[in-house]
Amino acid sequence: MKVVLKAFLSAQTLLQTASFLSPSVLSSARRLPSSVALSSSIGTMTAHTEVNAFIDDTNTSYERLHRAFELQFWGTKMALSGPQYSTEELTRTKSEMEAFLADESKLAKTRELLKIVPADSHHAKTLKMLERTFRCYIMESEEAKALRGEAMKIEGQLEAARNKLSLGAVIDGKFEEMSSVGLRNKVRVDPDENVRKACYEGLTKIGDFVTENGFVELVKVRNRMAKALGYLDFYDYKVTNAEGFGKIALFEILDTLEKGTRPIMEAARKRFAEENGGDDALEPWNLSFKMAGDVTRRMDPYFPFSKSVEMWGRSFAAMNIGYRGATMDLDLLDRKGKYSNGFCHWPQPAWVKSDGSFQPSVTHFTSLADPSAVGSGYTGLTTLMHEAGHAAHFSNIEMPSPLFSQERSPTSVAYAELQSMFLDSLVGDADWMAKYAISKDGEAIPWDLIADKIKATHPYKVFALRGMIAVPYFEKALYEMPEEDVTAESIKALADTVEKDIQGGLSPRPLLSVPHVLSDEASCYYHGYVLAEMGVHQTREYFLKRDGFIADNPKVGPTITEAYWKPGNSEPFLDLVENLTGSPLAGQAWINMLKQSVEDLLKEEKVAYDKKRAESNADSSCDDIDLNMRIRIVDGDDVLADTAVDGSFLATCNRFENYVQERFMKK
Repeated sequence: MKVVLKAFLSAQTLLQTASFLSPSVLSSARRLPSSVALSSSIGTMTAHTEVNAFIDDTNTSYERLHRAFELQFWGTKMALSGPQYSTEELTRTKSEMEAFLADESKLAKTRELLKIVPADSHHAKTLKMLERTFRCYIMESEEAKALRGEAMKIEGQLEAARNKLSLGAVIDGKFEEMSSVGLRNKVRVDPDENVRKACYEGLTKIGDFVTENGFVELVKVRNRMAKALGYLDFYDYKVTNAEGFGKIALFEILDTLEKGTRPIMEAARKRFAEENGGDDALEPWNLSFKMAGDVTRRMDPYFPFSKSVEMWGRSFAAMNIGYRGATMDLDLLDRKGKYSNGFCHWPQPAWVKSDGSFQPSVTHFTSLADPSAVGSGYTGLTTLMHEAGHAAHFSNIEMPSPLFSQERSPTSVAYAELQSMFLDSLVGDADWMAKYAISKDGEAIPWDLIADKIKATHPYKVFALRGMIAVPYFEKALYEMPEEDVTAESIKALADTVEKDIQGGLSPRPLLSVPHVLSDEASCYYHGYVLAEMGVHQTREYFLKRDGFIADNPKVGPTITEAYWKPGNSEPFLDLVENLTGSPLAGQAWINMLKQSVEDLLKEEKVAYDKKRAESNADSSCDDIDLNMRIRIVDGDDVLADTAVDGSFLATCNRFENYVQERFMKK
């Protein structure tokens, strides 16, 4: 029967097989007798079928498990009311997904198949990515597996308790309940120092709570697990899996940035105290307000949160950024019980199926806006631009497996954050504000106000950098503590010590109030923001040199789609940055920005502002916006607006704007 089959293999079949064969194999086959060549082809076709079957099964199985976990993640983080959402189900679905990724037989099969496929084939590229992914999750130590399960249980209990924590501040003798976002906002903008101090003290209660409700034991168990796997500690384990290099190499990079900016920070703190009446200005409840509190209040009318969705859409559309048929749920408003940090996740990753069809993504993203609070429009819009940047990135990945387009290891944290931080950086640019910082009455933000913002904030932008690097330095020191020294008091003391050393004093955002340090996915993650910010400044420098501008630049979307987005996690973060910008990743562009004089920056930004205002006055277009996706704006269980129902993007924006006006502005 085999002879008959070999004899009647069609030319078409052999041509189809040829795409799987390397040129050397094809050349050898041409030199062989026909019966031997056909036998070789049959063997190759069998291998081809086996490889395809394994990859297809892995893709569809992972896709199903990923979706189940992400739906639980969204339901529990958003405090949805459905009975199907629970901490227990979140833990179960996460365990099932990770058990699939930690299946040693899958790693063995992947390596077996890698031996029989051409090294330069598309199959090899997918199999190599699967190998990297499985290696991130496989724990050869039974002790480590047990500790992993214990850590997940502790984290689930801590998260459930944290979600029920009643946060707030005592103001005028009465306790006023606020989320951590609400507390931070008041620390930034409230003119009453007593209120700011009370809100700062409210933020410090988070550290007291988490260290008394499981975080101490969680740190110990995480470290035991990492050490059982042969890593230096939990931080070394996390960064190695995410970035492909260890903790020591990471902090060699961060130490350069820390040392290079320490003198700038020290000089800035001295100048700030001198300009604002003494050292009292450096208190954590005064620093943010005195730096920009008044400017933030004056800018507030030009950043109405009700218009934020429309402004994001117009800005991205002008840069030719699209979402390839994605569906997106946006939960934008703060409320009790909701997770206290913005995030963007994908229950359905984007990928190219084996039949060549493209599977669009489904995106869940959230921010924590309180439209009635002063300053919330600016921060809410920045968060929206950030998370929408994540969504654009992951909706444009064009690779043959959903594992190329999921946000966990081996996807680089820095790679993921570069995309979102590059796009949210536009909100601070004078030319972007000239067009998109528009009051409800249609008035553009005046140049004098932007100039005041530059004067108030630019000399002190180093404070943001130091606040950013404080988180990884805290977590590094935390997981380096001897286990017997890890207590609630020692953790809180360490946080204060790191803030004073890295930031020069206690931070307006206490380290233990940063939600990333608690969550498994986000712990030992924050260095990614630092590396990404280095990439942001390098990428901005590239576009400004090439095109002269970024806001509304129609070349931006296609350029970053090709260079950064389509490859997914198939290429190292450092390579992607160097391939686009032509230079290895470095902090010099960031440091150059910090060193630029206020006078030079004002001249540069005034030119950009005037040019954009002239363009905006000449453009009377009111055409609808097409981002090539369906958008549902939700508030917990309630759907507020939906492009599929409303008929267009701008119609959905109008519904959301009306909802915000009715709910928040008529109080």
